[in-house]
Amino acid sequence: MTRRALLGGGATLAAGAWLGALLPHALVGAAHAATDAPVAKDGPKRVIVAGGALTEIVYALGAQNRVIANDLTSLYPEAATRLPKIGYLRSLSAEGVLSLHPDLLLAGAEAGPPNVLSQIAAAGVTVQHFKHGYTAELVRDNIRGVANAMKLNDEGVRVAGRFMSDWIQARGKVEEMYGIQKRPRVLFILGHTGNQVMVAGQDTAADAMLAYAGAENALRGFNGYRPLTAEAAVAAQPDVLLTTTTGPSPADPATTLLAQPGLANTPAGRARRVVSFDALYLLGFGPRLPQAVAELARRVHTT
Repeated sequence: MTRRALLGGGATLAAGAWLGALLPHALVGAAHAATDAPVAKDGPKRVIVAGGALTEIVYALGAQNRVIANDLTSLYPEAATRLPKIGYLRSLSAEGVLSLHPDLLLAGAEAGPPNVLSQIAAAGVTVQHFKHGYTAELVRDNIRGVANAMKLNDEGVRVAGRFMSDWIQARGKVEEMYGIQKRPRVLFILGHTGNQVMVAGQDTAADAMLAYAGAENALRGFNGYRPLTAEAAVAAQPDVLLTTTTGPSPADPATTLLAQPGLANTPAGRARRVVSFDALYLLGFGPRLPQAVAELARRVHTT
């Protein structure tokens, strides 16, 4: 029996049902929007966040009313986009951050430059650094770390526990529904506009997400991202093309991608099997990770 036959209507409906069961937890930040988390007497009152996943964690903790600004990668939830911006997290300005008089800066792994973070700390602002990685355990630790920095230890334990419960459920369902299937070969394309198309190898968020979703990265043997050639695209023989968008995307991702050299001549291109996700949702490794893995698995196995 073919993989597509195995994933007939019943399986698709079941996938939607269990994914839907996870979604209320993903929206926990929105549920907290009208309330404050408990504020410890010695907790920070003026918080700046540099990192989209960290912003999501703050909202999941219900502590968003303490945030006075965030960076340009903080795109979820929608309310976070309306806060003052400190610029792009890799090119922060000490003067810009300090002008807002924060008492805490939550700095993601990519935040910097390092000398700017040192200047901010030297001015008396607590700078809490967070690690880089592609595991659920790291997300759990970051939830606890943000909670501890904001003096919300009990809330951190609660949210981290719920996150790990959702993660175990999502991973179990992916294995149950797709573990016996042929793993689809997926080519992840980071940029699909302009002249430079970048694809993901190993040691990337995309590679990790595909593995969690029971799929195979169609390009391996190198780390990070590299430009895609037409020859490499055809040789990769992907079953599915996966890409990301940031914010509203006026163009159809399939049309844009398949105009790139070589991609239309792949099995995915000929069948127009193109899957697109919001970049922060797919690659952010924040509190929505279980939902993102569940949805990715459903879409790459059934597209």
